[in-house]
Order: sequence, then C-alpha cells, then structure tokens
Amino acid sequence: MRVLMIGAGGVGDAAARIAAERDFFEAWFVADYDLTRAERTVAAVQSRSAKESRFTALQVDASSATAVSELATEVGATHVFNAVDPRFVMPIFEGALAAGADYLDMAMSLSERHPEEPYARAHVKLGDRQFAQQESWEQSGRLALLGIGVEPGLSDVFARYAADHLFSHIDELGTRDGANLVIRDDAGNEIFAPGFSMWTIIEECLNPPVVWERARATRPDGTVDLDRGFFTLPAFSDPEMFDFPEGIGPVECVHVEHEEVLLMPRWVDAEKVTFKYGLGAEMIAMLKTLQTLGLDSTTPIEVKGVMVAPRDVVAAALPDPGTIGPRMEGNTCAGLWVTGTGKDGRPRRTYLYHVVDNADSMRDYDAQCVVWQTAINPVVALELLASGVWTGTGVLGPEAFDAAPFLDLLAAPRPQGYGSPWGMEDR
Repeated sequence: MRVLMIGAGGVGDAAARIAAERDFFEAWFVADYDLTRAERTVAAVQSRSAKESRFTALQVDASSATAVSELATEVGATHVFNAVDPRFVMPIFEGALAAGADYLDMAMSLSERHPEEPYARAHVKLGDRQFAQQESWEQSGRLALLGIGVEPGLSDVFARYAADHLFSHIDELGTRDGANLVIRDDAGNEIFAPGFSMWTIIEECLNPPVVWERARATRPDGTVDLDRGFFTLPAFSDPEMFDFPEGIGPVECVHVEHEEVLLMPRWVDAEKVTFKYGLGAEMIAMLKTLQTLGLDSTTPIEVKGVMVAPRDVVAAALPDPGTIGPRMEGNTCAGLWVTGTGKDGRPRRTYLYHVVDNADSMRDYDAQCVVWQTAINPVVALELLASGVWTGTGVLGPEAFDAAPFLDLLAAPRPQGYGSPWGMEDR
C-alpha cells in the first residue's frame, strides 16, 4: 500500500504519527499546499524513530483535481487519504479516481440549503455529489470510503455493530458527542480555542441540521425511498442533556448537520437517525453572533482593496487546533446512542462510545485529543483494507463493512492493535 495523504494540519499530522507505528504500508506521502507544514510532519515522524524512511513531504494544490491526479500518479499511490477540510473534497475525490487510486475522507462534499424552505426541506445534502459518481467508481473497480474519521466514522462503525450484534430492531441511531475540555492561557485562565477547524465548525453548526425518519421515507405502497426521509430543522434545535461517561457528565446537546445522518440509513435499518453535539452555551452564542454579523459568510468582500471571505478571517484569527494541545485538559467523547429491541426481544438502550484523555494523546503522540481521536480511525481502516479484511468497490460508508474487525483492531493492545479501547453502557 502506498498512501498519499493530502493535508498536514492537526489531523493529518496525528495520522502520520499513528501510522508510523504500523507496518501495513510501503510508503506514506504527506502533501500540503504549504510544503513546510508537510516537511514538519515528516520531521516529527522521523524524530520518533531514526530508522523511519517511509514518509516523504510533497507540495500539492488540493483545489485542483488535475494536480491531485498528477501527484497520485507520480508517486504510485494506491490510496489517496483526504485530511483537509470539506471545501476540497470534490477535487481530491475526483483526482483520486482519475489516478486509479482508492480514496478515503473524514468529511463529505458540502450541502446547499433549500432555496425556499431551508429549515424544513433538504436540498443538496452532504455527500450527494460523491454518491452521484457511484457508477464511475464501481466501473473503475475502485473504492471511495467516505466519512471514516471519528464522527463520521467510528460512530458509523458503532451503528453497524449495534445492528449486527446488539439489536433486532432499532428505533433510533443517535450520535452524541460531548467533552469537558478546557484550554488555558499562560496565566492559567480559561480561553476560547476550538478543538478542530473553525471553518468546519461554522459550516456544520449554522447549516440546517438534517434528520432522517423511516416514516417519512415510506411511500403509501410501503416501499422506502431513502431521500424522502430526510428533513431539516433550525440550527441548535431540540436541546437535551446527555450524560457522557468517564467523568465528563451531563452536557447539553443540540441538533447539528452531520454526515452520519446521511450515511447510516443507507446501510443500517432504523426508524430514525439523528446527530447532536455538545456545543455549550458559549459556542452557541458565538456562532449566533458570527451569523448575525455576517462573519459566517464564505462570499469574499472587499476590505481595503483586498477580497477576503469573512469566515476565512475568523478561522485565521483563532489558534491552529493542532497547536493547542499543551494548553488543553480533559476528555472528549464520541459515541452512538441506540434505542430499540435487543436480540433477546426486550427493550434496549445502549451507548457505544470512545473516550480520549488529552493527557494521554499528548504524552504518547504529542497530538491533542480531538484531532488524535479523528486521525486514528482512517489509519485503522487503511490497515484493514491493506490486509484484505475490508474490501469493496464504489462509493461506500463505514456501515458497509463488518464492524467487529475494526473495533477489535482499535482496542487491541499495542503493537498487535492500536491500544485505544471503546466502551458500551446499557442504560
């Protein structure tokens, strides 16, 4: 396996550090628009092992499918791993296909609001542009594995596991994400600094969140039309207190647009699919203010003779998420709340989850916990693909694969596995 990873930000950097401990690949190319960032990641990997020679730093323009294709062809990439923000999904996705390589990402192509009823009807949904190319990927014999980060990603693996091993009927697949993370300045005062890309936070949190319901998807004749089941709500809808494990405790969660809702109904039978995120009152207030001021816009405006998108300014003004690890403390939790009927025929309510302590990820990988938790899952998936445990062609989500090998490899102690256990609570 020869991996071309595009993006050397926090997640890409963490993924390279994790991958360096594994032997399933022959070469790992780290490509970024900023060559110095790619070189920094490669240097960090090599500093952890003097014998490490599989990593190479390269430059690429991720906005150009042609540039991606040419680079993938030049290095003989078997897999293109997209580790940049979702603005660049389509050129990387199309560039990988043109190069005859398989593809993985952690976020899907962007949505567009319904022009007349944005808070009621779905329009162009997350991933629609990628699923529209299903036939091309199948005919080429190539695999595009979408949404294989943590959320989406591990949460989707949990959905497959719950359906196969825990439930005979699922009422709701509800992704629930929360944390008790705190970031401090040099004086020890708590400050605001997002754990991942602020550009992406604005995109997914201010867009109308999507929900899927089987009742809406079912036609009068009883057949199910997947697209009929999707509908939207106002941002931050339906707040609920959810109790997260391992010392995090209750966190208020609200509906947020996210890929799980667009992926899970395609492969897992459920009556309803939702995603709620523990944003916190401060973040919600800040996002509402940005929207009110128009600072969430991606449309460039002229500022003293320079054209600039307001959202890009907001993102640039905040610390790089990959650099805040030493100032961060606490745990982050990604998980799936599943309700329905268990295999024994009795009602069941189960939370499957994965918790990462920032102190652990910083100690072992010098990576803050939010980016590390995202980065580990595509590396696990690549190893399963390299070994042939996971196989497939076309445009697929994590739910299309057997979940047990993934969860076993994730949790198994190092060096056999990745030493990152997951948990399950019946409530």
